[in-house]
Amino acid sequence: MAIKSVKRQKRALKTRSKIALTDNNRLTVFRSNSHIYAQIITSKGSEILVSASTAELDLKSDNNGNIEAASRIGKVIAERAIGKGIDKVSFDRSGYKYHGRVKALAEAAREAGLSF
Repeated sequence: MAIKSVKRQKRALKTRSKIALTDNNRLTVFRSNSHIYAQIITSKGSEILVSASTAELDLKSDNNGNIEAASRIGKVIAERAIGKGIDKVSFDRSGYKYHGRVKALAEAAREAGLSF
């Protein structure tokens, strides 16, 4: 692996270990060049409670790797979580900077009713 990805994984591990101590469910984000994925996972990471991504057929559009798509996924993940009774989560940005698509997803989830 490249040094850049190793550093990102170290940052992600540090964040996840702190979230595990709080016993909150975590909203984790993965971004690729062409898609963005969001999942709400138990604090220990043993079970996926809710998920949404631009790879799903009903959420797919012409450009799935931009800020608008990330905002759409943030809104959908929040609606699905509230539908399952989850309203408080910890945000796990997976070592990515809180900027661009990650920030757009987080802000859309907050506006849709999730608190973190």
